[in-house]
Parts: sequence; C-alpha cells; structure tokens
Amino acid sequence: MGGGDWSQLRDDEDGLTAVIEFLSAFTLFLMILTAFMSLAQLEMGSNDTEIDQVDQAVVSGLDRLTSGAGWFVPSDGEDGLDYTNSTADWHLQSAEALEQGRVQTGLMFNKQVDMNRISALSNVTLERFSLGLGLDEDLTAFLRISIHASENDSRVGLNLFEGGADLSNARMASTASSTARMGSELVLITLEVHDAGRVNEDLQMTEVMTRPISGGPEWIEVYNNNAFATSLYGWSINTSSGSTSNEVLLQGGVIQGHSVALFTGSLASQEQGNASQMFDLGQYGLLGTGSMNLLDDGSGVIELRFTRPGKVNPIPNSKAEWGPQAGLPVGLNQVIVWDGTNTMSSTAWSVQTGPTPGDVFFEPSNAS
Repeated sequence: MGGGDWSQLRDDEDGLTAVIEFLSAFTLFLMILTAFMSLAQLEMGSNDTEIDQVDQAVVSGLDRLTSGAGWFVPSDGEDGLDYTNSTADWHLQSAEALEQGRVQTGLMFNKQVDMNRISALSNVTLERFSLGLGLDEDLTAFLRISIHASENDSRVGLNLFEGGADLSNARMASTASSTARMGSELVLITLEVHDAGRVNEDLQMTEVMTRPISGGPEWIEVYNNNAFATSLYGWSINTSSGSTSNEVLLQGGVIQGHSVALFTGSLASQEQGNASQMFDLGQYGLLGTGSMNLLDDGSGVIELRFTRPGKVNPIPNSKAEWGPQAGLPVGLNQVIVWDGTNTMSSTAWSVQTGPTPGDVFFEPSNAS
C-alpha cells in the first residue's frame, strides 16, 4: 500500500473521530438542556403544567370517591373541628352539619357502591364536595353516576346522580371514570374537574303566597335546581311595592339538592307540605302573618338575588311580580306560580287557586 493510501486512511479516521465527538457533545448538550427546562418547569411541545395538575386532580378525586366509605369531622361549635367525634357515616349527617364541618364523600361500603351514600350527596354543597376531593380553590367538579350494566335492561343508563358546576365557562377540564359493583349491577362513576368556579346559582322561586286566609303566613317557595346542596350564604330576598322596599341578606342555612324550601312569616303556622326545610323571615320583618300584612295585596315584586364572591352588588336570579302592571291580580288565598321557563319574566308566572307549598310541577334539570 502506497504512502498516499495511509495518509488518506488517517484523514478518514480523524474525520470520523471528529464526527463522533461532535455528536457526543451535542447529545450531552441536549440532555443538559432538557434537565434544565424540566427543573425550570418550562413547557415543551404540547405539555402544559396547568392541564397536568387538572389531570392529576381528577384521578386523585375519583380515587377518593371510589376507594372507601369517606369520613366526616363535625364542627366544634366555634372555628375548629371536633376530631374526637369524627365518623365514616358522613351520609347520616344533616345538610347543616355537613356544611359546618368537613366531609370527604366516599361512595363505597363493603367494597361496593352504597346507594345510601349516593343519595346523601344531595346534603353536600359543591364547595364541601370539592374540598373533600382535595381540589385546589380554583378547581371544581361535576359528578355523574349511572347504571352501566344490569339484568334489568330498562335500568341501563339510568342516572343515579348528576350535578355540579357548569362546564361551559371552563378554560380547561379533565374527566376520569371508574366502574364498581352495586349488588348485581355495575355502576359507572364519572368525575369532571375544571376551573369554571364552584358557585352553583340554581335557586329559583317557584310559588308565592301574598294574600293568605285565616291569619295564615305569607310565604315564598324556593327550589334548588342542582343535585348538590346549596348554601344560602350570599343569597338575599328583596320585596318592593311602590316606593317602599325591604331586603334580607341570608346569613346561613342549606337547601338540599333537588328539593324545596319555604321562607315564611311564621314557622309555627306554616304548612310544610313536601318542603325539606323552612326558614323564618317573619323575624326580619320581610314576610307577615295574621294581621301583620307585609306583602302588598295589590301589587309588588320579589327578587331572589345572589352576590358572587368578591363582588359587592347582588345579581337578581329569580323574580316574581303580581298586580295590574304584571297582568296578575291576586285574590284571597290565591298564589302566583312559576312555569319553569324564564326566571325573570312576569309572563312565566300565573295566578292559581289552591296553594301547594312544598310541591313543584315542572321537570327539574339533572345538572346545573
């Protein structure tokens, strides 16, 4: 082999060595860059740390729902919690107790879905439900529980529970599902976690008594159109007639999911009917009873309002109006009844004879 051949071989070996060294150095550079970007929590490609957090939250929340019976820690009557009286029987507590204490709503008992615990979700506000799942303050939930498989074909697809915050305003969301046994049936549990807010503004006035007979009380019927309970904190009721008006800011109380509450001028003489709760507004001078007539018989307006967290001005959520200006003159022992359509329109109300406190006659929605 001539000298030129050896020289060419050495040149080729030097070039190959240079290429290998360059590739090794470039690979090391990429590894360092990747590690640095990971530590700095920078986004690479389609990864998004906020979406990852929502994904993790929905998986963790579903695990809490389906891994055990849950628990409840009651309030100590002040600003703390009474841990000595904590219990797994959260589903046996009242809506008021659950709102004042701390609850994690586990759905399982004896390794199966417990229908009693599903039913008790209506006593839990969305705020307490989300806290119990460990969700951050800026995240909330929507829950759907349905029959996935059954020997009775007519039960397949039946919703056992469906409610939560409105997903339409969410910027990001994540969904997780799990199946579990409930007797001979298979139940599908679907949890959605998103950032649309925890407020479920679904209280609606449905019937109003302005001219009771026999010294009875004036009353307002309110329906909670969400499967979760709704706290009355932040809600107010305003009555007006002519140039006079009166307003009461509700300081406490809870209305169970898909249930009716009565706000009355007298708890002692109020017919409860099928209402789950009653609240006394006579003590605030908003509703009267007997000879104390506080709602104008001729005409007037009642607004159910809600003040959103961080806001000052309340927003009307439902309005009832009666009298000639609304085309709804009300006689003695007659009521005005909402038809389930526009909550703020006088045309959605009609005058009826025969009050039905505690009963609603429209199709409720399953979700907020």
